[in-house]
Amino acid sequence: QVQLVESGGGLVQPGGSLRLSCVASGSIFSINVMGWYRQAPGKQRELVAVITSGASTTYADSVKGRFTISRDNAKNTVYLQMNNLKPEDTAVYYCNADHILTTRGTVYNYWGQGTQVTVSS
Repeated sequence: QVQLVESGGGLVQPGGSLRLSCVASGSIFSINVMGWYRQAPGKQRELVAVITSGASTTYADSVKGRFTISRDNAKNTVYLQMNNLKPEDTAVYYCNADHILTTRGTVYNYWGQGTQVTVSS
């Protein structure tokens, strides 16, 4: 089994910064894609940023220039540095890992439990 555990959420004022972390655990050899998604109240879950094992990144237009995704392959960890936060960034942020090579073969599309980010003065 694969488990994803997020940390780093919280309450921050507009213009502030937060850093989210997500650690994947289990009998993992490698993870192809890791990323962050978010879901605000009354809205659908949306992509924030993803990163491949080769460090190729994709960002939502709304966070380009403000958020940076990175990963440590040796630690099966993905990070999201969020700067210049805005009230519209308020949401539950979910970690995702896809195409995970484990001792039992390849598994797909695992999610963390989510961490709340609230941007408010």
